[in-house]
Amino acid sequence: MTQSDTDTGAGGEVVGADGVPTGQAVLDALVAGLDLERIEVNLFRGHSPPRSLPRVFGGQVAGQALVAAGRTVPVEREVHSLHAYFIRPGDPTVPIVYEVERVRDGFSFTTRRVLAIQHGEAIFSLSASFQVHQPGLEHSEEMPTGVPTPDELPDMGTRIVELGAAVGPFQQLPRPLDIRYVGDPVWSPGFTPTREPMRVWMRADGTLPDTKLLHVCLLTYASDLTLLNSVLARH
Repeated sequence: MTQSDTDTGAGGEVVGADGVPTGQAVLDALVAGLDLERIEVNLFRGHSPPRSLPRVFGGQVAGQALVAAGRTVPVEREVHSLHAYFIRPGDPTVPIVYEVERVRDGFSFTTRRVLAIQHGEAIFSLSASFQVHQPGLEHSEEMPTGVPTPDELPDMGTRIVELGAAVGPFQQLPRPLDIRYVGDPVWSPGFTPTREPMRVWMRADGTLPDTKLLHVCLLTYASDLTLLNSVLARH
Protein backbone atom coordinates (compact mmCIF):
# COMPACT_ATOMS: atom_id res chain seq x y z
CA MET A 1 0.00 0.00 0.00
CA THR A 2 1.36 3.38 -0.90
CA GLN A 3 1.83 6.18 1.61
CA SER A 4 -0.91 8.25 -0.06
CA ASP A 5 -3.47 5.56 0.66
CA THR A 6 -3.11 5.76 4.44
CA ASP A 7 -3.12 8.27 7.25
CA THR A 8 -2.48 8.25 10.97
CA GLY A 9 -5.42 8.68 13.30
CA ALA A 10 -5.71 9.27 17.03
CA GLY A 11 -3.15 7.39 19.11
CA GLY A 12 -0.95 6.70 16.06
CA GLU A 13 -3.50 4.29 14.56
CA VAL A 14 -3.13 3.75 10.81
CA VAL A 15 -6.35 4.39 8.92
CA GLY A 16 -7.40 4.18 5.29
CA ALA A 17 -8.61 7.03 3.11
CA ASP A 18 -12.12 6.51 4.50
CA GLY A 19 -10.96 6.63 8.13
CA VAL A 20 -11.24 2.88 8.81
CA PRO A 21 -8.37 1.29 10.84
CA THR A 22 -6.00 -0.86 8.80
CA GLY A 23 -2.37 -2.00 8.75
CA GLN A 24 -0.15 -4.09 11.01
CA ALA A 25 -1.97 -3.43 14.30
CA VAL A 26 -5.29 -4.56 12.84
CA LEU A 27 -3.65 -7.65 11.32
CA ASP A 28 -2.00 -8.47 14.66
CA ALA A 29 -5.41 -8.25 16.34
CA LEU A 30 -6.83 -10.76 13.86
CA VAL A 31 -3.91 -13.15 14.44
CA ALA A 32 -4.47 -12.85 18.20
CA GLY A 33 -8.16 -13.62 17.67
CA LEU A 34 -7.27 -16.84 15.86
CA ASP A 35 -5.06 -17.95 18.78
CA LEU A 36 -7.69 -19.99 20.64
CA GLU A 37 -7.67 -20.84 24.34
CA ARG A 38 -7.39 -24.58 25.01
CA ILE A 39 -9.84 -25.55 27.78
CA GLU A 40 -9.58 -29.37 27.41
CA VAL A 41 -7.81 -31.86 25.15
CA ASN A 42 -10.33 -31.43 22.34
CA LEU A 43 -12.10 -28.26 23.48
CA PHE A 44 -11.12 -24.70 22.56
CA ARG A 45 -12.58 -21.27 23.19
CA GLY A 46 -12.53 -18.28 20.87
CA HIS A 47 -13.79 -14.71 21.01
CA SER A 48 -15.06 -12.13 18.53
CA PRO A 49 -13.29 -8.77 18.13
CA PRO A 50 -14.61 -5.77 20.10
CA ARG A 51 -15.92 -4.19 16.89
CA SER A 52 -18.14 -6.79 15.24
CA LEU A 53 -21.29 -7.13 13.17
CA PRO A 54 -24.60 -7.98 14.91
CA ARG A 55 -23.75 -11.62 14.14
CA VAL A 56 -20.36 -13.36 14.07
CA PHE A 57 -18.53 -12.96 10.74
CA GLY A 58 -18.55 -16.34 8.98
CA GLY A 59 -14.88 -16.17 8.02
CA GLN A 60 -13.97 -15.70 11.68
CA VAL A 61 -15.76 -18.82 12.90
CA ALA A 62 -14.44 -20.84 9.94
CA GLY A 63 -10.86 -19.71 10.57
CA GLN A 64 -11.12 -20.38 14.30
CA ALA A 65 -12.63 -23.83 13.71
CA LEU A 66 -9.73 -24.75 11.42
CA VAL A 67 -7.29 -23.53 14.09
CA ALA A 68 -9.01 -25.82 16.61
CA ALA A 69 -8.75 -28.79 14.24
CA GLY A 70 -5.11 -28.01 13.44
CA ARG A 71 -4.17 -27.87 17.13
CA THR A 72 -4.99 -31.61 17.37
CA VAL A 73 -2.92 -32.63 14.33
CA PRO A 74 0.87 -33.19 14.06
CA VAL A 75 2.54 -30.07 12.64
CA GLU A 76 3.97 -31.96 9.65
CA ARG A 77 0.43 -32.68 8.38
CA GLU A 78 -0.83 -29.72 6.39
CA VAL A 79 -4.41 -28.75 5.56
CA HIS A 80 -5.57 -30.70 2.52
CA SER A 81 -9.25 -29.72 2.26
CA LEU A 82 -12.22 -28.55 4.29
CA HIS A 83 -16.00 -28.36 4.07
CA ALA A 84 -18.04 -26.03 6.24
CA TYR A 85 -21.70 -25.41 7.06
CA PHE A 86 -23.16 -22.32 8.70
CA ILE A 87 -26.02 -23.56 10.89
CA ARG A 88 -27.11 -20.63 13.06
CA PRO A 89 -26.07 -16.98 13.40
CA GLY A 90 -23.34 -16.50 15.99
CA ASP A 91 -23.50 -14.08 18.92
CA PRO A 92 -20.38 -11.86 18.96
CA THR A 93 -20.93 -10.89 22.62
CA VAL A 94 -20.22 -14.38 24.03
CA PRO A 95 -17.33 -16.85 23.53
CA ILE A 96 -17.52 -19.67 20.98
CA VAL A 97 -16.62 -23.19 22.12
CA TYR A 98 -15.01 -25.43 19.49
CA GLU A 99 -15.38 -29.18 20.03
CA VAL A 100 -12.99 -31.29 17.95
CA GLU A 101 -13.75 -34.89 17.03
CA ARG A 102 -10.67 -36.94 16.11
CA VAL A 103 -12.26 -38.99 13.34
CA ARG A 104 -9.16 -40.77 12.04
CA ASP A 105 -5.38 -40.63 12.13
CA GLY A 106 -4.23 -42.60 9.08
CA PHE A 107 -0.87 -43.29 7.50
CA SER A 108 -1.04 -40.23 5.23
CA PHE A 109 -4.26 -38.41 6.15
CA THR A 110 -5.80 -37.10 9.35
CA THR A 111 -9.51 -36.29 9.51
CA ARG A 112 -11.16 -33.95 11.99
CA ARG A 113 -14.69 -32.69 12.59
CA VAL A 114 -15.34 -29.48 14.54
CA LEU A 115 -18.56 -28.12 16.04
CA ALA A 116 -18.73 -24.45 17.03
CA ILE A 117 -21.14 -24.08 19.96
CA GLN A 118 -22.89 -21.13 21.59
CA HIS A 119 -25.72 -21.20 24.14
CA GLY A 120 -25.63 -25.00 24.01
CA GLU A 121 -26.36 -25.16 20.27
CA ALA A 122 -24.20 -25.74 17.20
CA ILE A 123 -23.77 -22.63 15.07
CA PHE A 124 -21.21 -24.03 12.62
CA SER A 125 -19.66 -27.35 11.60
CA LEU A 126 -16.43 -28.09 9.78
CA SER A 127 -14.90 -31.24 8.34
CA ALA A 128 -11.19 -30.98 7.52
CA SER A 129 -8.53 -33.26 6.13
CA PHE A 130 -4.79 -32.95 6.79
CA GLN A 131 -2.07 -34.70 4.80
CA VAL A 132 1.60 -35.53 5.11
CA HIS A 133 3.44 -33.72 2.31
CA GLN A 134 3.70 -36.12 -0.63
CA PRO A 135 4.64 -35.56 -4.30
CA GLY A 136 1.83 -35.85 -6.81
CA LEU A 137 0.16 -34.36 -9.86
CA GLU A 138 -0.26 -30.59 -9.86
CA HIS A 139 -2.12 -28.21 -12.15
CA SER A 140 -3.65 -24.74 -12.07
CA GLU A 141 -5.53 -22.33 -14.31
CA GLU A 142 -3.37 -19.85 -16.16
CA MET A 143 -3.36 -16.28 -14.89
CA PRO A 144 -5.91 -14.17 -16.83
CA THR A 145 -4.34 -11.69 -19.24
CA GLY A 146 -4.98 -7.97 -19.18
CA VAL A 147 -5.64 -7.82 -15.42
CA PRO A 148 -4.25 -4.70 -13.68
CA THR A 149 -1.63 -5.33 -11.02
CA PRO A 150 -2.49 -4.51 -7.37
CA ASP A 151 -0.34 -1.38 -7.46
CA GLU A 152 -2.45 -0.07 -10.35
CA LEU A 153 -5.65 -0.33 -8.29
CA PRO A 154 -6.93 1.65 -5.28
CA ASP A 155 -7.30 -0.04 -1.92
CA MET A 156 -10.73 -0.50 -0.33
CA GLY A 157 -10.77 2.80 1.59
CA THR A 158 -9.69 4.81 -1.45
CA ARG A 159 -12.24 3.04 -3.67
CA ILE A 160 -15.05 3.86 -1.21
CA VAL A 161 -14.07 7.54 -1.15
CA GLU A 162 -13.73 7.71 -4.95
CA LEU A 163 -17.14 6.11 -5.50
CA GLY A 164 -18.88 8.10 -2.79
CA ALA A 165 -20.55 4.82 -1.90
CA ALA A 166 -23.00 4.48 0.98
CA VAL A 167 -21.36 1.47 2.58
CA GLY A 168 -22.83 -0.88 5.15
CA PRO A 169 -21.49 -1.77 8.61
CA PHE A 170 -19.20 -4.50 7.22
CA GLN A 171 -17.15 -1.99 5.19
CA GLN A 172 -16.73 0.12 8.35
CA LEU A 173 -14.99 -2.63 10.36
CA PRO A 174 -11.17 -2.59 10.80
CA ARG A 175 -9.46 -4.13 7.75
CA PRO A 176 -6.63 -6.60 8.41
CA LEU A 177 -6.50 -7.46 4.69
CA ASP A 178 -5.69 -5.17 1.78
CA ILE A 179 -8.44 -5.85 -0.80
CA ARG A 180 -8.34 -4.35 -4.28
CA TYR A 181 -11.20 -4.88 -6.74
CA VAL A 182 -10.37 -5.06 -10.44
CA GLY A 183 -13.92 -4.06 -11.42
CA ASP A 184 -16.56 -2.12 -9.51
CA PRO A 185 -17.70 -3.83 -6.27
CA VAL A 186 -21.36 -4.83 -5.96
CA TRP A 187 -21.87 -2.00 -3.46
CA SER A 188 -20.89 0.60 -6.08
CA PRO A 189 -23.64 3.14 -6.87
CA GLY A 190 -25.59 1.99 -9.94
CA PHE A 191 -24.00 -1.49 -10.08
CA THR A 192 -25.83 -3.79 -12.50
CA PRO A 193 -25.71 -7.62 -12.57
CA THR A 194 -22.99 -9.09 -14.75
CA ARG A 195 -21.82 -12.46 -16.02
CA GLU A 196 -18.21 -11.32 -15.81
CA PRO A 197 -16.12 -12.97 -13.06
CA MET A 198 -15.44 -10.89 -9.98
CA ARG A 199 -11.68 -10.39 -9.73
CA VAL A 200 -10.04 -9.27 -6.53
CA TRP A 201 -6.45 -8.93 -5.34
CA MET A 202 -6.03 -9.68 -1.64
CA ARG A 203 -3.13 -9.80 0.81
CA ALA A 204 -2.41 -9.46 4.52
CA ASP A 205 -1.94 -5.78 5.33
CA GLY A 206 1.30 -6.33 7.21
CA THR A 207 3.72 -9.10 8.16
CA LEU A 208 2.50 -12.50 9.37
CA PRO A 209 4.32 -15.06 11.54
CA ASP A 210 5.90 -17.80 9.44
CA THR A 211 3.41 -20.50 10.47
CA LYS A 212 1.77 -22.57 7.72
CA LEU A 213 -1.38 -23.39 9.69
CA LEU A 214 -1.94 -19.73 10.53
CA HIS A 215 -1.60 -18.74 6.86
CA VAL A 216 -4.18 -21.33 5.77
CA CYS A 217 -6.55 -20.32 8.58
CA LEU A 218 -6.21 -16.68 7.55
CA LEU A 219 -6.99 -17.68 3.96
CA THR A 220 -10.09 -19.46 5.29
CA TYR A 221 -11.07 -16.24 7.07
CA ALA A 222 -10.53 -14.27 3.85
CA SER A 223 -12.58 -16.69 1.73
CA ASP A 224 -15.81 -15.27 3.18
CA LEU A 225 -14.95 -11.63 2.49
CA THR A 226 -16.10 -11.68 -1.14
CA LEU A 227 -18.10 -14.92 -1.29
CA LEU A 228 -21.56 -13.32 -1.16
CA ASN A 229 -20.46 -10.54 -3.52
CA SER A 230 -19.95 -13.09 -6.32
CA VAL A 231 -23.60 -14.16 -5.97
CA LEU A 232 -24.91 -10.59 -5.78
CA ALA A 233 -22.90 -9.61 -8.86
CA ARG A 234 -24.72 -12.19 -10.94
CA HIS A 235 -28.24 -11.94 -9.48
